[in-house]
Amino acid sequence: MAKKEKSEYIIQAVSHALDLLEQFHGDVDELGVTELSKRLKLHKNNVFRLLATLESRGYIEQNRATENYRLGLKSLELGQTFIKQMGLLRQAKPILEKLVKECNETSYVAIFKEGYSVYLDVVETDLTVRVVSRVGSRLPSYCTASGKVHLAYMSEEEIDAVLSPRELKAYTPTTFTDRQALKNELRQVAEQGYAIDNEELDPGVRCVAAPIRDYTRRIVGAVSISGPSMRLPDERLEKELIPLVMEASEELSTRLGFHK
Repeated sequence: MAKKEKSEYIIQAVSHALDLLEQFHGDVDELGVTELSKRLKLHKNNVFRLLATLESRGYIEQNRATENYRLGLKSLELGQTFIKQMGLLRQAKPILEKLVKECNETSYVAIFKEGYSVYLDVVETDLTVRVVSRVGSRLPSYCTASGKVHLAYMSEEEIDAVLSPRELKAYTPTTFTDRQALKNELRQVAEQGYAIDNEELDPGVRCVAAPIRDYTRRIVGAVSISGPSMRLPDERLEKELIPLVMEASEELSTRLGFHK
C-alpha cells in the first residue's frame, strides 16, 4: 500500500528526464533527438525541452560536430561524489576497528589533497599513551607515511610539481630534507608497497601506511597504523604491523572494486 501511495507523488517530467539520462549506458556514447524520441516514446518537442534543461545544468552536452547529445561532466561529478561518500569512509570504518582490535594501536584512513596528507577518520587505541588524533589536519606529505604512499606512485614530474613550491622543512632530525634522498625513499616505497614514517614529523612517533586503490586502480587513500616509537620497534613493524596494514589496504581496496 505504501508503494502505491508513494507513486502518486512522482513528477512525470522528472521521471522522463531520468529515463533520458539512463539511455546513455554501455557502449552508447551519443544519441540524437530522433533516436531518443523513439526510445522514450515521447514527442521530439518534449525530448528537446528535456535535453535543453539537462544541458543548462551540465548533465547533458551537445557534440557540435554531430549535433548529437552525450552525458555532461555534471553526471561524472555526481557519480564520483557517490563513490567517495559511500565508498571510502563507510568501507574503511570496520577495517580500522579490526586493525585496532588486532594491534591496539591507533589507525587512520587518509587522502591526498593539494600536496598534503589529510586524515579523514581514526579509531584510537585504548592505551593511555597514544598519538594525538589529527583528523581533518593537513600534514606535509613528504614526512608522513600516508603522504609518502601517495607520492611514491606519482611520476617524477608530478612529485616535483607537488614539492617544488615548498622547501623540505626539517621537523625532526630524521625528516627527509634532501630531494634526491626523498625520491630514493619513494622508489623503495613503491617497490615494497608500504611506507614508514620514522619519527619524521613528530619526535617519538612512528607510523606505517599502505595504499588504498579503487576499481579504476587509482590510489584514493592510505590506511595507516601510528603509535609511540617505544611500542613500534623495527621487529614489531616487520613481523606484525606491516603485514596487518597491507592486509587492511588489500581488503579495503577489494571492497572499493579493485582487482589485481
